[in-house]
Amino acid sequence: MTDIRALAPADHDAWLALWRGYLEFYAAELSAEQTALTWSHLTAADYPIWGAIATDASGRAIGFVHWLTHPATWSDRPYCYLEDLFVAPGARGSGAGRALIAHVTTWAGDNDCTKVYWLTQETNTTARALYDRVAKNTGFVHYEIGLEAS
Repeated sequence: MTDIRALAPADHDAWLALWRGYLEFYAAELSAEQTALTWSHLTAADYPIWGAIATDASGRAIGFVHWLTHPATWSDRPYCYLEDLFVAPGARGSGAGRALIAHVTTWAGDNDCTKVYWLTQETNTTARALYDRVAKNTGFVHYEIGLEAS
């Protein structure tokens, strides 16, 4: 059985191990300072980014999800953006990913959001198989322009 709960300061070490696995999966590197800032935002009561952790029946952390909301031009209610979702390789297929998405969806509904949406890499076929079962593929293609800090 998977348990999902809000991230708490005591989850730091378990979250950090999963976070490193997430960054490795996407072949991404972030500074230790950015990782510390991300953690502080996720656990600050007054910062508008939320996080939850998934644990298995033994209490071992097996995944996490992070999300935020933002105003929208196509709705009078906010959208919920599921920014990060990760399940440890050994726990994939356990239902943890589905439970994490359901957690955010319930939260978004309770907080008057119009929808939950997210992005993933086209080649992330394992996750996309789940996403195709729980959500609608809108067909949009993601573009971005990186900006250097000034």
